Amino acid sequence: MARVLVVTGHPRTDSLTAGLARHARDRLTAEGHAVDFLDLEAEGFDPRMTPDDEPDWADPQKAYSPEVRAHMRRVADADAIVVVFPVWWFGLPALLKGWIDRVWNHGFAYGRRRGGGPLARTRMLWLGLTAYDRAKFVDAGWEETVTRVLRKGISEYCGVAPGRTSVRYVYDSLTAGAGAFEILDAALDGLLPAQEPATHST
Repeated sequence: MARVLVVTGHPRTDSLTAGLARHARDRLTAEGHAVDFLDLEAEGFDPRMTPDDEPDWADPQKAYSPEVRAHMRRVADADAIVVVFPVWWFGLPALLKGWIDRVWNHGFAYGRRRGGGPLARTRMLWLGLTAYDRAKFVDAGWEETVTRVLRKGISEYCGVAPGRTSVRYVYDSLTAGAGAFEILDAALDGLLPAQEPATHST
């Protein structure tokens, strides 16, 4: 079985975003996977960049803050990462974007001088919730733009191998109801192929 990091961050625990993240945690746990549930809001993660965590382009060995190093270990330990988030201003919320900024950092997720990074064999699922219906989201070009940022600009840039990232959306999220959980379940079905062993040692 795999180790899965489920990441979310919404100011309301009764939000659809939070409910979907908990559903992912519960389903994966029931299937026998070891789930690390990272609720950035509940854990009080500070998304603001600090001098201690600002990348040093000349030093890929820079030692970041203890908080960030702890989060890096959680990322590195995961065979798969599931990120559940609301699409705000056609991108990631500030809390989640700041987590990427501070944790998926130079010398860890990218900028390594040699060898593959910790995400080289990680699988990723991004599940974004948007109030747009699919036709409007696609016609306006936002699906292509947001998907490209998540797949290419973050996942693959940080070493996730091509073909190991899935980006899915819950459209009409204000009225999606139970349909949102069906979308998540379908995405989780393909997250961890049964024949693929866990890639990180215990």
